[in-house]
Amino acid sequence: MGYIAKILAFAGSTRTESFNKKLVKIAAAGARKAGAQVTYVDLKDFPMPIYDGDLEVEQGLSDNVKKFKTLLIEHDGFLISAPEYNSGISGVLKNTIDWASRPLTAEVSTDCFSGKIAVIMSASPGVLGGLRGLVQVRSILSNLQVLVLPQQMAIPKANEAFNTDGTLKDIKQQSTIEVLGRSLTEIIVKLK
Repeated sequence: MGYIAKILAFAGSTRTESFNKKLVKIAAAGARKAGAQVTYVDLKDFPMPIYDGDLEVEQGLSDNVKKFKTLLIEHDGFLISAPEYNSGISGVLKNTIDWASRPLTAEVSTDCFSGKIAVIMSASPGVLGGLRGLVQVRSILSNLQVLVLPQQMAIPKANEAFNTDGTLKDIKQQSTIEVLGRSLTEIIVKLK
């Protein structure tokens, strides 16, 4: 039996009915079909204060930051669905990345990111589907030494795009998002 890719899937949103949570779950299903072991997490379960260097010096990394960093370390790659807020990355996703990039005692700050592989996607009510925010997410992750695969997908008019069961109404879009999960799995297996 070959290598089993371990993938962490999450959305950069804490909203209960987030379009991006629905989207990343579709990609996660595609990764599972391709043989990956996928862990889906909700950032709502890892609340973190706004990053503040003084707070880090005074209190260190919170338990939630440590738990999330551990998840990043334990997985080979990431499926990230990133909402676009005002043409950019969501505050919760940026804050989570900022905290996760802070080192534990003997750790290099990028250890939980360096050498990982990611696929990014977005869903937005706007007509561009979150493309402008994905540019920023790609740049930030690449700077942290994450290999962000060129394949990505942005779903426009997300408020009209999903069925009640969380699948996409457009079968082609549904298939494309599933393929993102499969592609990430296949690349990880090839590289391992």
